[in-house]
Amino acid sequence: MNRIETGRGGEARIRYLDGDFQILAPGAFVRCAVTGREIPLDELRYWSVERQEAYSDAIASLTRHIETETR
Repeated sequence: MNRIETGRGGEARIRYLDGDFQILAPGAFVRCAVTGREIPLDELRYWSVERQEAYSDAIASLTRHIETETR
């Protein structure tokens, strides 16, 4: 796990894994796929391995799940 390696600033590139993530390019945050909000890496708790995207909170995660399941 390399959550501490947040790099300088800017957006990180992440590979989302089951229960963990791997930093591919250092940065301080990732963007929520639903809201566009910046999520500091030390606050990142919700993501989809299947869709490889991050969510700011449980509501955003559920919103995306409902969107993709009804298509």
